[in-house]
Amino acid sequence: MSVPPDQIVPPSMTPPPVGGVSPEERQWALFTHLSALIGFFIPFGNLIGPLVLWLIKKDTLPYANSQGKEAVNFNITVALAAVVCAVLCLVVIGFFLLIALFVLWLVFVIMATVNASNGVAYRYPMTIRFIQ
Repeated sequence: MSVPPDQIVPPSMTPPPVGGVSPEERQWALFTHLSALIGFFIPFGNLIGPLVLWLIKKDTLPYANSQGKEAVNFNITVALAAVVCAVLCLVVIGFFLLIALFVLWLVFVIMATVNASNGVAYRYPMTIRFIQ
């Protein structure tokens, strides 16, 4: 039993699986989480990167929208925590808290990136949900 040539659909034309996350959505969600690492090179890049990518794709890709909100909320929360730690540097403990915050931020961004690439919705722990 063979399929007629006019009924063969190329792989690039097949729709995403029902109930699953399309590769394009996973890719944009991955980039949204990963864009927080721009903060290593640009001041406030950890906020600007995810915000820009989320604003670009929020209306067209539902999975990228939800993961973009998570990335933006998490990075806003981390920025606020960094300000508190910076103030606490006057009492010396802030230096240790800044180091711990940086390590946690990096670990959570990597975890979110890996989960997004696998199509698993990731929720950052200890995050204030500014954007619903």
